Amino acid sequence: MYTTILTELNEGIFTITVNRPDKLNALNRDVFNDLDKAMDAVYQQSDIRSVIITGAGTKAFVAGADITEFSALSVEEAKQLSRRGQAVFHKIEQSPKPVVAAVNGFALGGGCELAMACHFRICSEQARFGQPEVNLGLIPGYGGTQRLTQLVGKGKSMEWQMSARMIDAREALAAGLVNYVTDADGLMPKAIDILQLIQTKAPLAVAKIIHCVNVAAMGDSAFSNGKSGFEVEVEDFGACFATEDMKEGTTAFVEKRKAQFSGK
Repeated sequence: MYTTILTELNEGIFTITVNRPDKLNALNRDVFNDLDKAMDAVYQQSDIRSVIITGAGTKAFVAGADITEFSALSVEEAKQLSRRGQAVFHKIEQSPKPVVAAVNGFALGGGCELAMACHFRICSEQARFGQPEVNLGLIPGYGGTQRLTQLVGKGKSMEWQMSARMIDAREALAAGLVNYVTDADGLMPKAIDILQLIQTKAPLAVAKIIHCVNVAAMGDSAFSNGKSGFEVEVEDFGACFATEDMKEGTTAFVEKRKAQFSGK
């Protein structure tokens, strides 16, 4: 089904591994196509409750775009490539199920942009982040100028992109780019632990949280249809009251028992 990624579903957690270790898992058209199809499965399959995206091998999460595809592109073809990458990464960002990046090495260029499209990031001590496109006479094209600024602020985003400096795991943590830093062996267990906890919560409420936080972060009509974040929160809060999960959650609280959510 896929040519450049590996997938595994275990206890509701769908792990997507970019599998081009000989190319440091660089993004090309085939990877984008496979990620697109994998995210379709995430949206459509009820047995998938959450997602981890990571890279094969020990060196790289995704070390960037496959630059060999760039040399012959016209201006219009380059724009199409950018729009394609942004569309796939928007699909990840807008997923109603939580998507976590487990960054196990280099996350540079398009790889950093992929990690930032996930709902949050965990990395190993070996991880390195950066947007080095300026070294090629380019800028990030898959949402990096926007998401990096939202995550770390204007000043750091400007510096990191203009200098092409590589950011280590501890600096990434201090800047708010990642949530946790682990040793290499602890990376996947940490991601799994967090997702297992989230999977005990009401799935529809989790989806509404993702929606509202995306509106707050992006301020983008793609998420809000032009409404303010506060109005989106009002609507999503109200919508929760029509769910069986809300009735189960409040009843379980009153009865002092653990809620059993159905996602309905």
